[in-house]
Amino acid sequence: MNRMEATQEGLVRKGIDGFYYVETQNGVLECRARGIFRRIGVTPLAGDHVKVCVSPGGTGSLEEILPRRNFLVRPPVANIDRLVIVVSTCEPSPNSLLIDRTIVGAEAAGIEPILVISKIDLRRPDALSDVYSGAGIRVICVSSPRGEGTGELKKLLPGKITAFTGNTGVGKSTLLNSMFSGLDLPTGEISRKLGRGRHTTRQVELLKLSDGGYVVDTPGFSSLDTQFSGVVTPEKLPLCFREFRPYLGRCRFSSCSHTCEAGCAIVEAVREGKISRRRHESYVEIYREMKERKPWQKKSV
Repeated sequence: MNRMEATQEGLVRKGIDGFYYVETQNGVLECRARGIFRRIGVTPLAGDHVKVCVSPGGTGSLEEILPRRNFLVRPPVANIDRLVIVVSTCEPSPNSLLIDRTIVGAEAAGIEPILVISKIDLRRPDALSDVYSGAGIRVICVSSPRGEGTGELKKLLPGKITAFTGNTGVGKSTLLNSMFSGLDLPTGEISRKLGRGRHTTRQVELLKLSDGGYVVDTPGFSSLDTQFSGVVTPEKLPLCFREFRPYLGRCRFSSCSHTCEAGCAIVEAVREGKISRRRHESYVEIYREMKERKPWQKKSV
């Protein structure tokens, strides 16, 4: 069989123990990756668009990874369209800094962030919802046991690759199970001693939806890592906070860090209640973390 004639393009659905399952126009193909990927230190990821060479026996060889639009390091998944950040009103309580770090990563990578607030049957979500909807982030409030809000979220998934993430115990797998019968994702209970859930999601796999699109359930916040350290600088960080954008360029000093300077349009907007103080506090903390990672500062410590 001519190697060029057997080449097809496909989508990596999952990878297990060196085998990659690639969805092509002729079905899902089990593939081994060429040795060159190991030599150059590149690993195919779920979500990768790839070229594969089909053998006469019906198996395949993964030949080429097409350019990625974005990717997450942990969990390993590529070409995400939307990142659904699930937080709960309680058990565990939401952590604004973790939410905002995740949103920054999504914005920097060109991934649309969507905040889903779960367990609204246990506590009202109004305060949290107001902060993020006011920041221009789409917010959906859900109760999996009641089925509230799940229909609105489900409408956003067709035709997209959507990752679900959030702190363990917030109900990501429960939410997906309530929206799609047959997924049967394992769920964990809250650890009363630790106050957080036991992690249940073991591997990254694109789950194909009957009406088009894919979802992937991902590990909790402590494992989420977007490869954007070289993309987001302290100077570019304000662009990752949507509500800051109308005020950029209006500060007294062009070198304004938007943290505490006199004449800062963003600081003034915070004072006037036009920008959430909670969001600005997250911005200041992330900004300071970025500045502390400067090479010259590390050498001086």
